[in-house]
Amino acid sequence: MIKKFVKKALEEDVGRGDLFSLVGKDSFASANIICKDVGVFAGKPYVKALCKLNKLDIKFYFNDGDILQKGDLVAVIEGKSKNILRCERTILNLMQHASGIATNVAGYKKVLEGYTLKLLDTRKTRPHLRIFEKYAIRCGGGNNHRMGLDDCLMIKDTHLKTIDDLKQFIEEARAKLPFTCKIEIECEDVEFAKFAMQCGADIVMCDNMKCETIAEVVAYKKNHFPHVLLEASGNITKENIVSYAQTGVDAISSGSLIHQATWLDFSMRITHKVVMP
Repeated sequence: MIKKFVKKALEEDVGRGDLFSLVGKDSFASANIICKDVGVFAGKPYVKALCKLNKLDIKFYFNDGDILQKGDLVAVIEGKSKNILRCERTILNLMQHASGIATNVAGYKKVLEGYTLKLLDTRKTRPHLRIFEKYAIRCGGGNNHRMGLDDCLMIKDTHLKTIDDLKQFIEEARAKLPFTCKIEIECEDVEFAKFAMQCGADIVMCDNMKCETIAEVVAYKKNHFPHVLLEASGNITKENIVSYAQTGVDAISSGSLIHQATWLDFSMRITHKVVMP
């Protein structure tokens, strides 16, 4: 899957052909990849796969999840100069994008030190980049929510508008879905959260609720449905996430882990070349 992804990424950039390859002379070259920011590294398996596809040797000095400082030598690439130059932008894009997300997640995790809850992403990912972006979440220390519509039945407010009897719907779903499949219900107030638990939800999402309201849901859950998992979501930021953690929920999800991440800056420098005969 990684091989296919990086192949497509490079093809998008190369298009009908790399014009420099038509006019430039080939040589054996070495290139350094330098970090220009402070952050968390991610992207190693993707860059490694891209280099292998293009017959480039790469040596990494950091692993996914490692802390990078400005000026760090992250990797050295060796091979034909035309191949290095053709892959340059794609390699940097992969590292910058993934490391940016990982760094953003690590910032949230630092704020949550001392809390045992899970920090989750969402399905608010860029088209065709979900697996890649969710991989970066894990590099930063976060956890993935569902990967898609096929690995957890989540009933959101829009779904609820089409359901007449929630309890009956869940009973019918249990008969059709795999034994291991969980059912999550999105709730916007205390009473509906209680009702969702009574109907048999495995996970209750407290969506856009105030912290004091979520605390009520947590108390009810502990007294009546201790097996149910509670997730807080909606307008949660690095500035207010601790308040939500203090309510006692099992997990907090935030789309901002991905869509508000700023790319980490890297550069590539050719350090040595030998003209090929």
